[in-house]
Amino acid sequence: MKKYVIRRIFQSIPILVGITVLTFLIIQLAPGSPMETMIDPKISPEELQRAQDNLGMNDPVFMQYFNWLKEIVQGNLGYTVKSGESVAHLIIERLPATLILTGSAFVLAFVIGVPFGVYSATHQYKLPDYLLTVFAFIGISVPSFFFGLGMIFIFALQLGWLPASGMETIGGNATGLALFWDYLKHVFMPAIVLALPTVAVVMRFTRSSMLEVLNQDYIRTAKSKGLGTRVVYLKHALRNALIPVITIFGLSIPFLFGGAYITEYIFNWPGMGSLGIQAIEGREYPVIMALNLFTSVLVMSGNLIADIMYAWADPRIRY
Repeated sequence: MKKYVIRRIFQSIPILVGITVLTFLIIQLAPGSPMETMIDPKISPEELQRAQDNLGMNDPVFMQYFNWLKEIVQGNLGYTVKSGESVAHLIIERLPATLILTGSAFVLAFVIGVPFGVYSATHQYKLPDYLLTVFAFIGISVPSFFFGLGMIFIFALQLGWLPASGMETIGGNATGLALFWDYLKHVFMPAIVLALPTVAVVMRFTRSSMLEVLNQDYIRTAKSKGLGTRVVYLKHALRNALIPVITIFGLSIPFLFGGAYITEYIFNWPGMGSLGIQAIEGREYPVIMALNLFTSVLVMSGNLIADIMYAWADPRIRY
């Protein structure tokens, strides 16, 4: 198992290098320049040229890439063009809020999706199965911004049960359990909105995989031995049925971070998603590149976690 993990980590290194190349080239091909948002009508062409030289924007593309990569390896993600603030500092400042939101959505997705999928499979072609299927199609089809605005309208504006935006009550001095409850009320709606598509996908994958496993010979053998239905479903069927679901487990991590852009913007959540939208609007290319690189690393980490879980669930894979 240890050799398998080490081999997978080494295989990820050239992929990561390729990701940095693609990230850099995509930003280079983007129209416009961050300098266009800073141009003073009274600035002379010489001063503009000097500013571009200081930023290294006139160097050859390959030199710009290697300079950027060298700084990335040293832990320097660059500085914002307008304010000169450290990009790494901005990301670290926003990261906890995004981790709270995506972590809550991740837990909800699998805590709800897997049991619903198992229940749907064990009640095939019955009313609960049809109801859960309709729920899954709604979760996949409804856009997150529409669902989020609908929840704000109902639970925040009409009923007044939950706050409409933010991460905590402005001006609140709550501590301890009261502060935790305040965070919980603020994260509930955005976490539900962010988790809903993943819940639907996990539920459908679990249902399909469970139905395939339940038709296997060893399941019929376990039943014929007189084992209880709960033991057959949970001990013998579920573990094998979860192997395809592990794929969703790994890929849902970057998916949730990507979906957080829209969700954080709707609920005014102070995380990396709202930072990314602000960077796009302001053409803050260093911030966009850092966020793209961060998301790419998440994709690789998710795939690595999925592979490790595959090897745990099915020992044949590690060999």
